Amino acid sequence: MKMRRAHRVPLSRQALDVLRDLQPISGGGRLLFPSVRSTVRPMSENTLNAALRRLGYGTEEMTAHGFRAMASTRLNEMSGWNPDAIERQLAHQEQDDVRRAYVHAAEYWPERVKMMQAWANYLDELRERGRVAPLAKAG
Repeated sequence: MKMRRAHRVPLSRQALDVLRDLQPISGGGRLLFPSVRSTVRPMSENTLNAALRRLGYGTEEMTAHGFRAMASTRLNEMSGWNPDAIERQLAHQEQDDVRRAYVHAAEYWPERVKMMQAWANYLDELRERGRVAPLAKAG
């Protein structure tokens, strides 16, 4: 994790299904998405950005980090989620020093578990209703 801080992430049922499907082809290594240069290092954000470029997205249109920004925006727009739980889910650190001293250990785990399941359900609903933009840009 960035800054060598541990970060636990609750996984939805859908995410667990994907991980189970990938297990036979992941090579049995410690990492599910290893670097192309070393199996002991994770894939970099640059690798994901390069994949987006190959799909036709420019740097001003989409980045790997942009998926996090979209999730943050949409989760904050959905009713009922504590903004602190959203920030913790994204591993964002509180900018205010005094507030950080009081909330640094807060995990918001039960809410994050519910939130990630709701997020996965929301993505499924978008896909099922055909409201997902195609992965490849229209030329």
